[in-house]
Parts: sequence; structure tokens; C-alpha cells
Amino acid sequence: MNGTRWVYGVLGATLLGAAGLVGAADVSQAPVSKIMVFYPGTSGMEWILTGTEHGGAKGVKRGEPCISCHIDVKAKSDESAEIGEKIAAGEKTKSAALEPNPIKGKPGSIPVMMQAAHDGANLYLRFTWKDTKFSSGNKMDPDHPIKLAFMLEEPGKNEMDSTGGCWATCHTDVRTMPGVKDATKTKYVKGGNLAAGKFFDINQYRSGKGGMMIDGHIADKRVMEGGKALSEAKGELKDGMWTVTFVRKFAGGEGDVKIEPGKAYNFGIAIHDDYTEGRYHYVSFGYTLGIDAKADIDISKL
Repeated sequence: MNGTRWVYGVLGATLLGAAGLVGAADVSQAPVSKIMVFYPGTSGMEWILTGTEHGGAKGVKRGEPCISCHIDVKAKSDESAEIGEKIAAGEKTKSAALEPNPIKGKPGSIPVMMQAAHDGANLYLRFTWKDTKFSSGNKMDPDHPIKLAFMLEEPGKNEMDSTGGCWATCHTDVRTMPGVKDATKTKYVKGGNLAAGKFFDINQYRSGKGGMMIDGHIADKRVMEGGKALSEAKGELKDGMWTVTFVRKFAGGEGDVKIEPGKAYNFGIAIHDDYTEGRYHYVSFGYTLGIDAKADIDISKL
């Protein structure tokens, strides 16, 4: 290993991985970042921006990133796990619980070890985390035990894009949110327009049926196909540890964010475990990922 690093105060640790996965032999030499993914419940962007519910609403409206409040670099503390535990348990906020239908025993968070590297033409990402072994017995998505997704976005393209990561695409009127009757409405970007560059690039690995990779985007709606940048995505559960790796070309096609040296990109991850789907997932706060640029996570040169 080249070492570990702090990602806004979150300690990196030794990454146990599976040799033989695509890109693993090289990206395993990159520094390790620990990113906590946590259960968000129904906290869509509208809730985030409601001052009577969320104490950080004013800061978000000013463009302050969520991590500036919830993660303390100097104290090396991270509130993500605590937030996730309370939401997953169905605890009330100021007026109501953010999870009206808590899943009994569901962990509130998962620590994920991440490594990022590049070879000048491709981005290599590697994620490892301990299998929670949690089973609710309710297989919402029976084909896929786990799914891992990451999103990229060029800063300044979308409203609230640099504040809360995927919250810029998560709204209280999308399907699986409480009281929503439209079962077809997916995540979206406010004013999203693919042709105008107002979108998030989304890549996903699905563990079922020998493994599947998804390369899509989120603009006025979520489209889980059409991207040309993702080359490979593989995953493996071994000795109680999940390892998922991606190989993504710097440049792709429509709906793919072009990666260039000297630039930083908004970045976040999400994990569905226990065969879940929709909002019943874990998410990270929003970070920045960059090559030779000021960013929360550096993409190392192979």
C-alpha cells in the first residue's frame, strides 16, 4: 500500500481485497479512503432545505457541503453512522420519523474502503466492505443481493450539486417515498437536461446473475443505460468481505462525464444490500474526486 488518508476526517484502513478482479492488481496499490455510507430514509432534498426540520438548511442554501457540518477534520469525527442508526431505527426528527417503515435490525451504516487510480486513459475504482449478513427476509429485488453505484458530476452544472452529493437527484416526490402514488417517477435533477450538460453520470454493479454493469445518467429522469464510458464492473464476496471494482474510460459518450487532469468532480456512492431497491439503501455524503486538482479524494497515477 502507498498509505492511508483522511477523507474529511474519516480514517483510511488496510484494504482486504480479492486478487484477480478487474483492475485490482493495480488499483490495490493506491491510497485507501474510508467512506461511511449511511441510511438516509426519506430525507430528500426538500427535507434538507426545510429549516424547521433540518438545522443545516441555511448552510446548504449557501452552498456549503453537508460534510462541512457533519464531519470534523480536526477532531477526526464523523456523524454519518449516528445519523444512519437513528433514521434506520425510526427515531423522530423535529416533526416525524425519516423512516416511517423501519426494517427491524437493519444496520444504520456501513464503512467502505475505497481506492482510486488512473493510467491516463482509464479510471479504476475499488470498494471493499464487510458483509453485514443482515437479512430482513423481504427480497424487494430478488435477483440482486447487493448493488453498488457511484455518481459523477461536473461542479457548477446543477443546482445544489456541490452540497449533498446524490441529494441533488433525490426528491420527496419520487417513487418509494411516502405518499407518492406515481410508481414511475425516478430520481431526477431539477432542470435536468442531458443536451445542456445538466445531469449526473451514474455507474452501477449488480451482483445477481453472474454480475451486471449499468452505465447511465440522471437528468430529467434516471436512465440506466446508454453510457459508453464504463468498461467493466466486477464483484466478489470472499471471507465475509465484498469487493467491487470498476474500470471506466475518461471519455465516453452521451450521459458520460468526461474526466480530465486538473479537474475535480462531485462524487458519491450508494449501496443496496439485503436485496433492497429504491430508497432502502445506504448513501455517502457528497465528496470531490480529482486528478492533479484540489479534491477530497485524489485519483492516483498507476
